[in-house]
Amino acid sequence: MGAFLDGILADFAEHWPIYVSIPIVAALIGYTTKLVAIRMMFQPVEFVGIKPFLGWQGIVPKRAARMASIACDTMTEQLIKPAEVVARLDPQRIAREIEKPLQAAVEDIVRDVAGHYQPGLWESLPVGMQRLVIQRVQAETPKMVAAVLELIKSDVDSVFDLKGMVVTALVKDKRLLNRIFQEAGDKEFKFIARSGIFFGGLIGVIQMIAWVLFKFPLIMPLFGLFTGWFTDWLALRMIFYPIEERRYFGVRWQGLFLKRRGEVAEAYGALIAKEIITPHNVIEAVLHGPLSDRVLGLIQRQLDEQLGRRVGVGKPLVVFAVGSRRYQDMKLNIAEKIMDKLPETMRYIEDYANDAMDIRNVLVTKMKELSPREFEGLLRPAFQQDEWILIATGAVLGFAVGEAQVLLLEHFAA
Repeated sequence: MGAFLDGILADFAEHWPIYVSIPIVAALIGYTTKLVAIRMMFQPVEFVGIKPFLGWQGIVPKRAARMASIACDTMTEQLIKPAEVVARLDPQRIAREIEKPLQAAVEDIVRDVAGHYQPGLWESLPVGMQRLVIQRVQAETPKMVAAVLELIKSDVDSVFDLKGMVVTALVKDKRLLNRIFQEAGDKEFKFIARSGIFFGGLIGVIQMIAWVLFKFPLIMPLFGLFTGWFTDWLALRMIFYPIEERRYFGVRWQGLFLKRRGEVAEAYGALIAKEIITPHNVIEAVLHGPLSDRVLGLIQRQLDEQLGRRVGVGKPLVVFAVGSRRYQDMKLNIAEKIMDKLPETMRYIEDYANDAMDIRNVLVTKMKELSPREFEGLLRPAFQQDEWILIATGAVLGFAVGEAQVLLLEHFAA
């Protein structure tokens, strides 16, 4: 036994730089496999390779529709409702804000519609009379827009699909979807990489002792496989578990992501408010989204009321003059032109709307009120379904590096 130990000590003394490299390499395996795993989650954004047999697309971009839907479910069911997005907007204030740009748009609409439906009559009117007609319509249009906005506020769900808007934006822009998960979990991803160094190094010390004692070729690849697998698995567990704070061997511990709730809420709320639920996107979704035909119907209804109020008992004569069908076509034409012009004119209220809606603070406040389990759902979907791929990749890479270590050790320590 003494001779055996003496032989081991002599061997270690002779080749110690090579043996000391074993835990260093194990630490590098732990670190590298984490970096690869994190990169595989988000990159490449589009599939690279030969479909369907060979290639890769980042897990989050690949599951964009599902990831966006889950993120949106949390957002719209627990954080913010469509009504809350528009409830703070004042239709009268909006009408005043867009009055000047809307007046210029209305003049174009009146000239275009009048010239199309009654070209001879409109052109025969004196310029002063044409200007009077335009001014009357301009005076009424802001009121009509305010009335339409009041109707939208009273039943916002019928004209505004918040979830559809968010999912469409995230599926269309996969890089933005990546950013949501990356910025929400920035420190957690850094922890995953750094933990690989620590845990890989610890395992590497055991690996070194086992190699020095037995020099069995399978030791290195098997330890490499274990290092890649275990460090990935453990890092993921430490991020999300336990959900509630617990004491382990006298030390309090809670999943890192959950412990950082306040900081994550600030970053998440700021990103959503800046990139997704913006006044511009909300206006676009209302006016050009899948429910925009209902907004068009509201504008037509208001037009009918305005025309009826202005024309009064003479309305049948107007209908007779242009024809019943052409009268309906004219209303639809006007409504469509107003819809086309509104996005441009609504740009003037974006600063006001941004302050009034205050999406960032609404989201941050609501996020801080989520239970730990609900909060976990913000980032967990990025890992959950395909995390086995990340862990398996770490194991395979660890095995491959371990096999390379065997060849080097047998060459240099022979």
